[in-house]
Amino acid sequence: MTAALLLPAAILVAWTLIIWAWMLATHVPAMQKARLHPEKAKHTRGDAWNALPSEVRQVADNYNHLMEQPTIFYAIVMVLAVSGETGMVDVGLAWAYVALRIIHSLWQVTRNVVMIRFYLFVVSTLVLFPMAGRAIYLLLT
Repeated sequence: MTAALLLPAAILVAWTLIIWAWMLATHVPAMQKARLHPEKAKHTRGDAWNALPSEVRQVADNYNHLMEQPTIFYAIVMVLAVSGETGMVDVGLAWAYVALRIIHSLWQVTRNVVMIRFYLFVVSTLVLFPMAGRAIYLLLT
């Protein structure tokens, strides 16, 4: 069951790398087209950043988002995996979280309607609560 729990985490890592490649493939050409020297873009919010098209910035924003909240997911998965007592509910919740994060990514890098993206974020976050609760329970028992 441990491998079944670790697979969604590995898939989210792979997805993050896909978004990284997408970011690189869009960001570098956009910077070249805007004639932005990399030193002028060292801060992600400013004139250089604003010179890039929104569709380029939203891919970079999504990559940054994948470096933020999913770290909680990875920690929970590791605690559950180490406990050795994972079940189908744990695996199902892990897959639900990964699916929601991938949908969130696809939405952000394509349509990027903020309220829908926000709802996807909230629902994916709510999935973490029972996962965290279970991890704590397993550590205490």
